[in-house]
Amino acid sequence: MAKQKKAPRPRAVPPRGFRDYFGTDVSERSKMLREIADVYQLYGFEQLESSAIETVEALGKFLPDVDRPNEGVFAWLEEEDWLALRYDLTAPLARVYAQHRNELPNPYRRFAMGPVWRNEKPGPGRFRQFYQCDADTVGSASMAADAEICAMLSDTLERVGISRGDYIIRVNNRKVLNGVMEVAGVLDPLDPDRFTNERGIVLRAIDKLDRLGLEGVRQLLGEGRKDDSGDFTKGAGLGAGQAEIVMGFMQALGDTTVRTLDNLQALVAGSGVGETGVDELRQISDLVVAQGYETDRIMLDPSVVRGLGYYTGPVYEAELTFKIKDEKGRLRQFGSVAGGGRYDDLVKRFTGQEVPATGISIGVDRLLAALRMKGRVGQTAPGPVVITVMDRDRMSDYQSMAAELRAAGIRAEVYLGNPKNFGNQLKYADKRKSPIAIIEGDVEKAAGIVQIKDLILGAELAKKASLEEWKARPSQIESPRAELIEQVRKMLLAQALSE
Repeated sequence: MAKQKKAPRPRAVPPRGFRDYFGTDVSERSKMLREIADVYQLYGFEQLESSAIETVEALGKFLPDVDRPNEGVFAWLEEEDWLALRYDLTAPLARVYAQHRNELPNPYRRFAMGPVWRNEKPGPGRFRQFYQCDADTVGSASMAADAEICAMLSDTLERVGISRGDYIIRVNNRKVLNGVMEVAGVLDPLDPDRFTNERGIVLRAIDKLDRLGLEGVRQLLGEGRKDDSGDFTKGAGLGAGQAEIVMGFMQALGDTTVRTLDNLQALVAGSGVGETGVDELRQISDLVVAQGYETDRIMLDPSVVRGLGYYTGPVYEAELTFKIKDEKGRLRQFGSVAGGGRYDDLVKRFTGQEVPATGISIGVDRLLAALRMKGRVGQTAPGPVVITVMDRDRMSDYQSMAAELRAAGIRAEVYLGNPKNFGNQLKYADKRKSPIAIIEGDVEKAAGIVQIKDLILGAELAKKASLEEWKARPSQIESPRAELIEQVRKMLLAQALSE
């Protein structure tokens, strides 16, 4: 009888497109989310936590990446229903509002924060699980709601540490683009489902303008485009005249808001939906200016379309304008960290009645990366005070010390590894980035004292201090046991002042 093979050990790696987050990453993200929540609450928005799993039917098919399995979502069949991990926080909001609309205030102003999942092709900096932070107003058709979202996004970016001048919020309107497509002959007002595939390709092509440039977009509007790797992307198949109308839309940005609006008005002349879109843009522009947000913070830009298929009107995108180096050392702009828009038809899928809505979504990981590059986050946070173990039979004494420190609001832990090698305990404290180590052996216990070791100062003095500095500020002190809390606080304060 053949010997049965052992099952191979599982690989200790996350699935492709996923990653693990450790202490500093998590704490920095939590701090930033608290700051964002403060701004959202200042504007009167209330927090909502919805289910991470929805039915595929409830989520709808709005992702731009239609060539992926399950059209971009992670889905599975359970009994008779297809379930999926949410791909954003907006589609679940539509379901929540439709379900609870009779109990909720109208308009309903909510914000939400949490992970979302997309079954997309992963790449550098592009993951299949990532955090989003949304704010939405459901139930108001007023352009004042859109203007408020843009103003709030501006305040949010500045609150978390993006300086004015390092970002711009660009605003466009899908109705204007629909008007352009109507004029170009790829949208039939009498048969909205006609040319759906072509319009989807056009939207995705325009959304890639910053990456592909005008010529790359022109190719996608026509027969298609081959990238540097040789992969071919099929185009929308527009004729030369049709493509030029769309290209004119992307180049309609003028040197003033008035000229941009005039250019768009000329492009959509004769299209009712397009002219409505231009008027809505004019209203938003007037409203944000009235609140004190000039074009250095919020501006009209026809190149913004957003990739998701549920937008019906104004769309917005927050772009960081400072330069970074890519993986090849080339300077380029950081790019978009937030986007959103109006989606008046999303709730209608559940209720049969149109419910106006608009909102914004911040890409949390990208915004964190930007803050690190600007030096606003990324400083290594100190770890806990580590209480070393000199006698494992006296663990209750050490745990008592830790409890006292925690009760005083000081992070603390007892070393729980093998205590035989004291050097390993200090190495552990170093890995934990601990500011202080507490030492109490039998001699110290009998004398009613503890040794308090300043690990940060010790490391600095060992690198560069003179003998006089060692004498003036020793890196380890002896303290009465009863004064442990007081002495630890003094040492932590001295560390903070010397940073």
